[in-house]
Amino acid sequence: MKSSLLISTYNWPEALELVLLSLENQSVRPDEVLIADDGSKEETKELIEAFQRKSRIPIIHFWHEDKGFRRSLILNKAIAGSSSEYIIQTDGDCIMHKDFVKDHLEMCEPNTYLFGSRVNIQEAELSSLFSQKKIKFGFLDKGIKKRTRNLRIPMFADLYKKNTEVSSKMRGCNLSFWKKDFIAVNGYNEAFEGWGREDSELIIRMMNNGVQGRRLRYRGIVYHIWHKVSDQSRFETNDSLQQQAVNEKSKWAERGVDKYL
Repeated sequence: MKSSLLISTYNWPEALELVLLSLENQSVRPDEVLIADDGSKEETKELIEAFQRKSRIPIIHFWHEDKGFRRSLILNKAIAGSSSEYIIQTDGDCIMHKDFVKDHLEMCEPNTYLFGSRVNIQEAELSSLFSQKKIKFGFLDKGIKKRTRNLRIPMFADLYKKNTEVSSKMRGCNLSFWKKDFIAVNGYNEAFEGWGREDSELIIRMMNNGVQGRRLRYRGIVYHIWHKVSDQSRFETNDSLQQQAVNEKSKWAERGVDKYL
């Protein structure tokens, strides 16, 4: 089974560098890396090219012009360009535990998506984080919140079973699914512009189409780098789009990935 690691990013090369360093530290590596870039400037492109030259893993950079928050669109383009059967998704501000990819691949099963939590790196630690290029975190390390999420205990992970309801703990920065299940619901809904709900609305349609979810707890760990809250002016509109998917039991996005396939 071929796997792709999908990383979404926008204009924060300092954070993306740490994510890519944590990629090089993975105990099990994906077959390819897809970077979904929502319109970053030249500095991000140069950083990605530097990693492309030295990485043993193919890194493919998908970019479009910056016309506002269009994350759904660039994620669709990146997944359409993947040659893999399984997609592991994170964000360009989430440093991966060395077993992040391994955990998603070992826990994957048919007709199921996986979702994990994130450990939060606090604002006060950002200066030392970037100066030291830190990508490894112990349980008692200074400057992290939700530290129980930093416990990797595989036997405990087996206690979490599949379910048929979308969890409030589901985040797009720690998510994996089969590409065929993504294509079956036409991927991300590109009616979503601006921050909020695009990941959970996708999952709602996948679950309406018979896919079940399983929480990754005590495995699949990421460390989210603190940043200012995004512009949330579109949240109410996006929330209503998600509620529509719930009410109508939608399985298909009219504006989705099919046009890139």
